[in-house]
Amino acid sequence: MAVLQISIQLDNVPGALTKLLDILDKEGISTKAISAASTEEISTLRLVVNDPEKAVTVLKSFNIKYAIYPVIAVEVPCHPGGMNAVVKPLSDGEVNIHYIYTTIERIGKETILILGVDKIDEATAILKQHWINFVGDRIYTL
Repeated sequence: MAVLQISIQLDNVPGALTKLLDILDKEGISTKAISAASTEEISTLRLVVNDPEKAVTVLKSFNIKYAIYPVIAVEVPCHPGGMNAVVKPLSDGEVNIHYIYTTIERIGKETILILGVDKIDEATAILKQHWINFVGDRIYTL
């Protein structure tokens, strides 16, 4: 099931992430999953938050540029091969995974996998056929 991800580009300098998180924290917005990739000058931040609509309003008020993308959030089966139980059906269905990151729901229990894919509707249908447990809105209550 698709959830909303917020992508933000920050200057790659000390304190840039702290400043952003302070802004979100003060508005009651909590980060549920995060990924960052940096070049020498810019960091691309991907966030799944508890209230993406409110986060967008806050970001706009601070003139922070952002983009919203639907991503897939699924539980990884907790056994050897669990990750491949999610990834292989997508590969077999010719869905390209652009990026992937994780968050832990309960230590020792489930890992939530966040997938950015080229064909989200097809990916969702494929994973539903393979009995994958979608997180959906539950990602917001970790």
